[in-house]
Amino acid sequence: MENVALLELILLLLALSVGLALVARALRVPPAVVFVPGGMILALTPGVPAFTLDPALSMTLFLPPLIQSGAFFTVWRDFRANLRPILLLAVGAVAFTTLVVGWTVKLLEPSLPWAACFTLGAIVSPPDAVAAAAVLERLRLPRRLQTVLEGESLVNDAAGLVLYRFAAAAALGGVFDAWHAAASFALVAAGGIGIGYLSGLLLVWGLRRLHDTNLEITTSFLAAYASYILAERLEVSGVLATVACGLVLGWRQHETFTPETRQEARAAWRFVTFVLEAIVFVLIGLSLRGVLGRLGWAHTLPLLPLAAAVTLATVAARFVWVFPATYLPRLLWPPLRRRDPYPPLKQPLVLAWCGMRGVVSLAVALALPEGFPGRDPILVVTFGVILGTVMLQGPTLGPLIQALKVGRTRAEDDTAAEHAARAAAAEAALRLMETRAQDPLMGDMAADLLPEYRSHAGRAQRSAAGAGKRAEREAHLSLRLAASAAARQEVLRRHRASDIHDEVLRKLEHELDLEELRVRRQLGGD
Repeated sequence: MENVALLELILLLLALSVGLALVARALRVPPAVVFVPGGMILALTPGVPAFTLDPALSMTLFLPPLIQSGAFFTVWRDFRANLRPILLLAVGAVAFTTLVVGWTVKLLEPSLPWAACFTLGAIVSPPDAVAAAAVLERLRLPRRLQTVLEGESLVNDAAGLVLYRFAAAAALGGVFDAWHAAASFALVAAGGIGIGYLSGLLLVWGLRRLHDTNLEITTSFLAAYASYILAERLEVSGVLATVACGLVLGWRQHETFTPETRQEARAAWRFVTFVLEAIVFVLIGLSLRGVLGRLGWAHTLPLLPLAAAVTLATVAARFVWVFPATYLPRLLWPPLRRRDPYPPLKQPLVLAWCGMRGVVSLAVALALPEGFPGRDPILVVTFGVILGTVMLQGPTLGPLIQALKVGRTRAEDDTAAEHAARAAAAEAALRLMETRAQDPLMGDMAADLLPEYRSHAGRAQRSAAGAGKRAEREAHLSLRLAASAAARQEVLRRHRASDIHDEVLRKLEHELDLEELRVRRQLGGD
């Protein structure tokens, strides 16, 4: 494809994404449900240039920023507390699905070698992080359930890719060593996490010294790609490296970013995430043309029953795994049952239904070498699983949650903690102002502001800044900045002491950021 034609295609995809997003909003369904068939329609439209999705380029281009964005907003405290169910899904469910799909394919297509069957199982085994984020963003699930789903989507690609590599190697070379595969997975996972953690620490160190919003935002994007590419070059998990880097940055962001950077970075990342998610799902649909071009309808249509059977096996395997994984550990280990009682059946039901596949599965299938046994059936079936899960589970997940009445409980309501933190922040600002009122140089100005801050502490809301002469006005605004900093420290102290959740922290921090930005604009600072 010529450069100009490629640019035209990119612009066409962006325009199509906007239109399809509007359709999805009108239909009240996740955007992915509309993006994939929209790409398919575009692929079958005469005159649209042929497009081949480069597997390595697509994973390197799309995965790092989307994964780091998800990890950045993941609550580390909740992630760590739910590591057991996350790993049961991210590793256990992926391995189990690989086995179930492999046996299903071998049963229906006996001519395919076992290793090729399990390669297909590994390709479709991990639910897609991008698809999960696109759906979960619009749903208000119980906090723990959402943490488990988000955590699974961040980790499971590593397990699926390791299984894929060993199954594909066995299909080409005829040898598979389970112990070697397990040891390699541990090494790949540990190496990826280590590189991501060190990359995150280095990123935090560098961001604190840039002092420029544009440079800091640009560096945050570069860090996502750097951690991924470095890990892949060292043959460890680039996915886990990006996850670890994003978790470190998310945990340290409150002390690392300035208010201006935090606000503009959220807007920049939100925009990039939308564009990448939209394009990647449209490209999944658009890649249908390449598959049909190689096979033709005559060879594609007979494979559709196999694709439907594998889709059902993929969905069923998750159900078969989720319910025992939820209840058996509690049944067999009483201390766990006492600490973490049995959840209601509706929660694992929702968990089991969240299993859409996406770009990773398609990119890995396309990466199979030309001479791989059963490559064409694997491509068709993978595309069918992606389409089937996105179209089946995507639009029905929201109604299922509503029908089961699975939502945030009152116990998870942070209103009381939010009010307490807001009052404590106002008290911290008031205490600083009262201390400054005793200062021989700034005491008069601080005393003038005391009634306002006392009123603010009583009703927890801001008052308009007063006007005055330039020097006096700057002193007033400087006092406000100092008070805002004191309030910020109190909110962070309560967060570090686990008195408030990250969602409350972000809400209060957002308000303090806006207040500080307003004051800095009046002060004429940066």
